[in-house]
Amino acid sequence: MTTIEQDRTEEVEAADRPLTALDRCDSCGAQAYVRVMLNGGELLFCGHHAHKHEAKLRPLAEVWHDESHKLTA
Repeated sequence: MTTIEQDRTEEVEAADRPLTALDRCDSCGAQAYVRVMLNGGELLFCGHHAHKHEAKLRPLAEVWHDESHKLTA
């Protein structure tokens, strides 16, 4: 595995870490329940903004980590 492949693997694994109350939506500042990885960058969204932007972002996302099920638990 090359260094680039290893770095990418580590980024994807980090993207799957659980979201906490400290993770905030990049759009409104509410608690984030969705992490989207795009070309090595990270976007965090509350359930509302994740749903609002999903159709545009999901096809581009390397990782779509969704914990919005916690909202109904």
